[in-house]
Amino acid sequence: MSERRLIGSGSPFEAAYGYSRAVVQDGFVFVAGTTGYDYAAMTLPDSVVDQTEACWRTIAAVLAEAGASLGDIVRATYYVTDRSEADAILGVCGRVLGAIRPAATIVIVAGLLRPEMKVEIEVTAKRS
Repeated sequence: MSERRLIGSGSPFEAAYGYSRAVVQDGFVFVAGTTGYDYAAMTLPDSVVDQTEACWRTIAAVLAEAGASLGDIVRATYYVTDRSEADAILGVCGRVLGAIRPAATIVIVAGLLRPEMKVEIEVTAKRS
């Protein structure tokens, strides 16, 4: 049986809502949908670009804790609340993942958990 490890990011949402920021199992790292909060300060920037960059900072930190890196990402899904902001979000994603080029999907959604959340990103990584 393979070992299962849970990783948290310090978000109060994780314990309150019963999920982990990431689950490590069988060489994979499954990172939950991540929004643009700074979990240490529990602040959320207004700008969609700043929110997207914050998503990637949190994801990178969680992957590092799991023994992986952004370069190990094999799948990414982007949830966006405003179609007109998709290009700005994808511009950040392109800067972060340009050379990595995981399989990816963008989904325009009616909303996220809180109205101020503009983007949510989830990824799957395969540790090398």
